[in-house]
Amino acid sequence: MSVGRVQRPERVAVIGVGILGAGVGWNLSRHGAEVVFIDAGRPGEGVTNWSFSWVNASNKTERRTYFDLNVAGMAAYRELAEIIGPDSWWHPGGHLRWAGDPATEAKHLETADLLASWDYGVEVWTGAEVRRRLEPALTVPDKTPVLFYPDEAWVHGRHLVGRLVGRAVDCGAEHRLGTAVCDIGVGADGSIRTVILSDGSCLDIDAVVNAAGPGASRVAGLIGRHLPMRREPGVVTRIGCARVPVHRAMHAPHIEIRPDGDASVVLHSREIDALIDTGEAPAELARLLHESARHVVPELGNSVIAQTRVAHRPIPADGFPSVGALPSVPGYYEAVSHSGITLGPVIGRLLASEILSGKRDEMLADFRPERFPQ
Repeated sequence: MSVGRVQRPERVAVIGVGILGAGVGWNLSRHGAEVVFIDAGRPGEGVTNWSFSWVNASNKTERRTYFDLNVAGMAAYRELAEIIGPDSWWHPGGHLRWAGDPATEAKHLETADLLASWDYGVEVWTGAEVRRRLEPALTVPDKTPVLFYPDEAWVHGRHLVGRLVGRAVDCGAEHRLGTAVCDIGVGADGSIRTVILSDGSCLDIDAVVNAAGPGASRVAGLIGRHLPMRREPGVVTRIGCARVPVHRAMHAPHIEIRPDGDASVVLHSREIDALIDTGEAPAELARLLHESARHVVPELGNSVIAQTRVAHRPIPADGFPSVGALPSVPGYYEAVSHSGITLGPVIGRLLASEILSGKRDEMLADFRPERFPQ
């Protein structure tokens, strides 16, 4: 099936330079399109930098097509590491998950059975085995079942975005940073023609990719589109460590923990997220995260809170990505999704191909923008 214009767009504006925007823009650039990256901030420093950055499909079982898309995202990362080199952004090594109560443990094991039936890599270890073979700093009890997902990973999102944007610039892409999109102009036929920026400049373009994350609904509104979004803020804390005592991402009871380089660890918790709207200050939320982490990794008690940020996740109203062309506005495309870290490389490849060829990929069939009524 073909969408949009017949002719291949020559100049594409990518609005938002997080992991999704960078992935789309790099794939467009390396296949010959002229790309302009636009962001009010700096590449990769928005939600991409304040995410748990966990590459997985084990947490995406609510719809088989969504699971399959995330599995494709994991494969796309392995391919990407071969193309651009892994360097400081790519951290395979698996993911650990265990529960603190029997009911949750039973749910985890049920999910593991489902994933195994879908040929997804999952192993059940004991806490003692995990401490002996993988993570000696943990306090997980000896007999507690721990799920180990060997094919999962974590990503340093800001570093990866920097690499992709740099590669795109080498292919001729340009960027307009520190300036926001104020308006999007259309021609007499209703197709995208211009982007007007807050610095007063006007760019002549053939297509626009809305990858603006939490700001995607506002950008969509510039063309008269209603893109319904959930409001789901999340708090992430980075703590500084003289030595990072964990080696992979993990979901422990009440807390999520992962390394973040040689001297930092990232903390997140859905339970702490629930306190954001009660008015708790970010500093107190960070303290609670740190306290929970100390129970799992006592060595983190000697670390210090370095940075904390409350960020708004870019989640369309039904919880699934909105990716692809909007047929009613030729030249307008969306790349809006939670789990952008996992999906960045595969959405970047698929959407760039659609923009350049006009052909839709069946992998995105359930996630098309037109499913939201206008």
